[in-house]
Amino acid sequence: MKERGGSRAAVDERYAQWKSLIPVLYDWFANHNLVWPSLSCRWGPQFEQATYKNRQRLYLSEQTDGSVPNTLVIANCEVVKPRVAAAEHISQFNEEARSPFVKKYKTIIHPGEVNRIRELPQDSRIIATHTDSPDVLIWDVEAQPNRHAVLGATDSRPDLILRGHQENAEFALAMCPAEPYVLSGGKDKSVVWWSIQDHISGLGDSSKSETSPGASGSKHSKTANEKDSPKVDPRGVFHGHDSTVEDVQFCPSSAQEFCSVGDDACLILWDARTGTSPAVKVEKAHGGDVHCVDWNLHDVNYILTGSADNSVRMWDRRNLGPGGGAGSPIHKFEGHKAAVLCVQACIWSPDKASVFGSSAEDGFLNVWDHDKVGKKKNPNSPGGLFFQHAGHRDKIVDFHWNSSDPWTIVSVSDDGESTGGGGTLQIWRMSDLIYRPEDEVLSELENFKSHLASCTPRA
Repeated sequence: MKERGGSRAAVDERYAQWKSLIPVLYDWFANHNLVWPSLSCRWGPQFEQATYKNRQRLYLSEQTDGSVPNTLVIANCEVVKPRVAAAEHISQFNEEARSPFVKKYKTIIHPGEVNRIRELPQDSRIIATHTDSPDVLIWDVEAQPNRHAVLGATDSRPDLILRGHQENAEFALAMCPAEPYVLSGGKDKSVVWWSIQDHISGLGDSSKSETSPGASGSKHSKTANEKDSPKVDPRGVFHGHDSTVEDVQFCPSSAQEFCSVGDDACLILWDARTGTSPAVKVEKAHGGDVHCVDWNLHDVNYILTGSADNSVRMWDRRNLGPGGGAGSPIHKFEGHKAAVLCVQACIWSPDKASVFGSSAEDGFLNVWDHDKVGKKKNPNSPGGLFFQHAGHRDKIVDFHWNSSDPWTIVSVSDDGESTGGGGTLQIWRMSDLIYRPEDEVLSELENFKSHLASCTPRA
């Protein structure tokens, strides 16, 4: 990773230093080597709770070189509960091995590479994917048959195909928290909005595999292409960007409001109730292409953007008046050394609405707290930064907070530049001593010190 992460020797030195600190920094950590890189990673539903760990679906992909098909992978992940894992266990792992905590459950042969995966919040068995085409593909992952990914195998059939883009739509993709709506952006500079309401009842009935058009995609079928998949036309096509739309996001409290960012460096807010033109357009939101956007789930006034200018910016939509060039960010978070690729606000607790994460081409995943801005004790640390995950050696292309398990993150890197191929999936939870109130932590450490003293045999 060049300046993105420094020379190979510098990256290896940084990694070795990070690995030695795992028992101090993390409550739990798992490393899973990927033969093929995954450009996206998402948590699915939790389906089993046990004494020391929970089991949960995990959605990944395999971006291959063509020798085998591209796939959408549904895995079962064992998530160890807080304060269960022993320090010596989480720090002893083989970087080249697969994790015992991650096991492949089902493979779907995807028509083209999987660039982005997003789950439907109302039913996370339903996911949308972007590939190198104008279409958005919708999958009921429980109803889809398990396929064997061998050269020449026919593609699995999507359960729905969303049509509306005029050119490829590769990355910008979101699903609505309030309604079964889907949002996409593409190279045609447009934002496209669909409802899958008419089909959701059939999609959600996973008990009958015949509800999935993909069921005919088994090895015995004559065809497994998308010809028989139902097509859905958009409710609206929104124009306002001057270049490729890189990311989109719904307002958590309104299915009619959403935002988008793009290579024109703009942040645009839309309101479908008022038409297909921008409600608010922020020109030059960053000093470069804007790659990612997220809308705060617990405080809908705040929007986060990440850019090729290496920064994350926080916006208050109350400050963004109508008209071009309106508004300024309420804070610029500058801690990455390369383009920011993904940003996501905390999703599990209103008490943590000020917390968010960002990942970048520099191989770091930074965790920030806006409430800590201006209160930093280390003058060399960027304002608001309170944790830096340095376990990846190459660009972190995606990460996802776990809504079922607070402070637990899955992150994935594309290791093509550092190792020549493959990727690394990591699942981790920082030590609670890092984010809990200082007086609480000091009290616990004092009690532990007293406990150790009482256990020490007297001479």
